[in-house]
Amino acid sequence: MKEIIAVVRMNKVSATKKALIKVGAAGFTALKVMGRGRLVEDKSVIAERRETLLALAQKNDHETEKRITEFLDGTRLFPRRMFTVLAHDEDVPGIVQAIISANKTQYNVGDGKIFVLPVLDAVRVRTKESGDAAI
Repeated sequence: MKEIIAVVRMNKVSATKKALIKVGAAGFTALKVMGRGRLVEDKSVIAERRETLLALAQKNDHETEKRITEFLDGTRLFPRRMFTVLAHDEDVPGIVQAIISANKTQYNVGDGKIFVLPVLDAVRVRTKESGDAAI
């Protein structure tokens, strides 16, 4: 039995839910979280992303530029969604692949992170079933 924790972009929540349902995940929980990943050190990627974000913002003011700069230099946390899925060991590769497929973008940064952890036990409150039967 494993716990899969996936941290994904907010605009990928619907795609992630659909992918988890399609792959047959028994159930999942989603939480709003704030955070940031490892900073990108390639200055060309950062410059390109900065220009794209400024163009998307459709504003050319100091506040917008400040927020984008803080986003790219690591001083600002940004919203993400964290999914938690309990799964049978044999289902983990399919679930992980479904999450990757739903969340991979062409941006080369910020697509999220997936963690797979062992689960010692689970108990279904309603029936008191434990172990794999509780999933």
